[in-house]
Amino acid sequence: MDRIMTYENLLQKVDYYKSKIEIRENPEKFNKEEIKERHILICGGPGCKTSNADKIQEAFKLEIEELNLGEEVKVIMTGCFGFCAKGPIIEIMPDRTFYVQVTEEDVKEIIEKHIINGEIVDRLLYENEETKERIKVKEEIPFYKKQVKIALKNCGLIDPENIEEALAVGAYTALAKAVTTMSNDDVIKEVIDSGLRGRGGGGFPTGIKWQAAKRAEGDIKYVICNADEGDPGAFMDRAILEGDPHCVLEAMAICGYAIGSNKGYIYIRAEYPLAVNRLKIALEQAKEIGLLGKNILNTGFDFDIEIKYGAGAFVCGEETALIHSIEGLRGEPTSKIPRSAEKGLWQKPTCVSNVETFANISQIINKGANWYKSIGSEKSTGTKVFALAGNVNNVGLVEVPMGTPLRDIIYEIGGGLSNNKSLKAVQTGGPSGGCIPVEHLDLPIEYDTLRSIGSMMGSGGMIVMDEDNCMVDIAKFYLEFIVEESCGKCTPCRIGNKRILEIIKKITNGKAKKEDLEKLKELCEVVKSSSFCGLGETAPNPVLSTMKFFINEYEDHIINKKCTAGVCKGLVKYEVTDDCIGCTKCLRACPVLAIKGKLRAKHIINDIKCIRCGLCFEACPKKAIVKTGLGGEI
Repeated sequence: MDRIMTYENLLQKVDYYKSKIEIRENPEKFNKEEIKERHILICGGPGCKTSNADKIQEAFKLEIEELNLGEEVKVIMTGCFGFCAKGPIIEIMPDRTFYVQVTEEDVKEIIEKHIINGEIVDRLLYENEETKERIKVKEEIPFYKKQVKIALKNCGLIDPENIEEALAVGAYTALAKAVTTMSNDDVIKEVIDSGLRGRGGGGFPTGIKWQAAKRAEGDIKYVICNADEGDPGAFMDRAILEGDPHCVLEAMAICGYAIGSNKGYIYIRAEYPLAVNRLKIALEQAKEIGLLGKNILNTGFDFDIEIKYGAGAFVCGEETALIHSIEGLRGEPTSKIPRSAEKGLWQKPTCVSNVETFANISQIINKGANWYKSIGSEKSTGTKVFALAGNVNNVGLVEVPMGTPLRDIIYEIGGGLSNNKSLKAVQTGGPSGGCIPVEHLDLPIEYDTLRSIGSMMGSGGMIVMDEDNCMVDIAKFYLEFIVEESCGKCTPCRIGNKRILEIIKKITNGKAKKEDLEKLKELCEVVKSSSFCGLGETAPNPVLSTMKFFINEYEDHIINKKCTAGVCKGLVKYEVTDDCIGCTKCLRACPVLAIKGKLRAKHIINDIKCIRCGLCFEACPKKAIVKTGLGGEI
C-alpha cells in the first residue's frame, strides 16, 4: 500500500476497503441473491487458539481449496469474540450464523451443508439452556444481548494483522481529524467533556491527566501505554491488543498530538506473545503507510512508538515502577510528587494510560463527548470491559455500560452459576479489590459505588464464587500473591503483609484465637494507611472486605475449628466409613501411601501421613470416604 499523505486520501482508502468487508459490518444489507462471497470469521483469542482454532482455520482453507471455492469464501482469523465458554467459535457472514464449540471434524459438514447448500448446521448453534431453543444470530444470545461494545468494537470483526481491514472500520480517521481540524486544546477538551476515567483501576479523569501533561514544561514529552496486565483472572487489555491493536496505536498518537509528544512506549508483558506479535505487525504496517512516524498525513506532526517488555512483575503495573522499568532500573515505585505528568520518564512530562483507556479515545474524537456521555452513568461514563471468570456458566470477556448491576452481569450475561450452586460473592479489582456479597448484587458497577463497599473497579477482573468457596481461603490466596509480588521497598508492605498472611494461615490451620481477629484488622489498617504505593495500600482490601461481610466464616474457623466449605486443609480430615467394600481404589489414588487395607476389607487412613489432597474422596465409588472438619462433619 502507498503512503497515505492527506486526510482526504485516508478517507478514500477507508471507503475503498470498507466495501470489501461491509458484509461483516452491515450484513442486514445483503440478501441471498446479492451474496457474492461469504466470510468465515474464526475466533483467534488465546482460549480458542488453545482449543485448536489454528487447525480449524487450516482445515477450512484446505477444504475450500479442494472444492475451488477460493473466490467465493474467505477465511479470516479475528481477535477474541469474548464468549470463551463456548469456544472455538466461528461466525459466517453475511449469513449471520454463529456456530459454537466447533471442531476440525465439523469443517467438512459446514462447507458442504452451509456454504454449498445453504442449510444451517443446527447442532452447532448456541442452545438456550432454559428454553432449549437454538439461536442462530450472535446478538440474540443472552451473553451478548446487554453488552455495548466500544473498546471491543472491532474484536471478532477484523483480521488484526491486516491494516486494510482496520482502515475499513475507520482506523486512524480520528487521528486524521485531530491533527487536521482540531487544536491540542480541542482534543483535550473533548476527552475531558466525555468524562472518560482511567480504566486501569484508579479511575482518574483521563482528560485532566492529558491537560496536566500538556501544561507541564519540557522540551520532550512521552506517552506510555500500560499493557502490564497482571491481575489474576484478568485478560481484557491483552484481548484488545490481540484483536484491534491499531485502536491503541491511533489513540497514543492522538494523545501525543494533544500533549505535544513525539514518542510513545507500550509496556507489555513478554508472556503475551500473541499480543506482542500482533502489535509488532500493526506498528510496521502503520509506519509503512505513514500513519505513524515522520510527518503524519503531511501535517508536520511526528509520532513514533516503541515496544518495551516487562518481565512479569505485578508491581510494574504501578505507574512509577513501570517508568523505572522502561528506564532500565529496578521496577520499584517512587513518590508521585511531582506527578508523572510533570516529571515522569527520564524526568520528562509523561502521560500514562492503560490499554482499555486508549481503546475509547478514537470513538470519542469521531463521535463526540456527548455521544460517549450518553452511555453509562453520570459519574462513570462509557463502558467497562470485564473478564468474567470463576464459578459462572458463561466465562469470557464482557463489555457493559457503567452502572450495569452485578446481577445482570452474573445471571443474564454470565448465565448464572455453574452446577446450579448458590452465589456467595463476587470478587472485583483483583488483589487490590474486595469481595462483594449477595446482598449487594443489585449494586450498579461504578467507581464510587464499589469503593463505598470496600472493593474497587481495578482493571476489570470479576471472579464469581459459589457456596463451595471459603472466603478466608480466598483472602489467603490474594495475600499470598501480594507477598510474592511485593517489591519489598517499604516496610509496611514487605513485612506487614507477611504478618497478615501469617495470621490468616493460623486461622485456616485452626491454630488462631479470637483475639487474632482484632490484630488482623488493626494490622490491615496500618498497612493500608502507611504503604508507599497503591499495591501495598490496597493489599489488605480482600481481607478487610471478607471480614466485613463474612466474619462468621472467620469465627467458624477460629471458634468451631471448622471450614464449612471444606477447603482449608488444616481443618479437614478424611475418614473411611463402614460402607467401604475394600476395592483399593482409594489406596491406589493416595500419593503419600497414607491408606492401608486388604482387598475386600475396610481401609484405614493414617491421619498423620494424610496431606488432605482429596484424591481418595474422589476415587471412592461407594462414597465410603467422608470429609469432616475438626469441629464436625462437613
